[in-house]
Amino acid sequence: MRYCNYNGCNQRVERGLYCDEHKLRYKHQSKNKPFYRSLEWQRMREYIYERDRGCCKECGRFVFGRQAHVHHIIPIKENPSLKLDPENLILLCESCHKKVEEGSKKWEDKSYFRL
Repeated sequence: MRYCNYNGCNQRVERGLYCDEHKLRYKHQSKNKPFYRSLEWQRMREYIYERDRGCCKECGRFVFGRQAHVHHIIPIKENPSLKLDPENLILLCESCHKKVEEGSKKWEDKSYFRL
């Protein structure tokens, strides 16, 4: 037996990487792997990074490399047509991204979407 791979989880698992609670969280990622490896996504990710000047839209911290997470405001599973829409994407640091994804904080900056 081993511990669940989810950060901070103390559950033990017999098989796989995640406990039953966290297995569902990572299940959707496998469906989107080909998309996240596509050239279109890589180009859009670079564009969002440059547009947001490398700063987390939540806390303002400068991030780069694996610490820079591009977040879908409206998740792909809710509206797949927005997966490459720049107005649906923001740059977040790893810790802010976790907060937003876990639902403790919804990202809503209305001024960001003004024309």
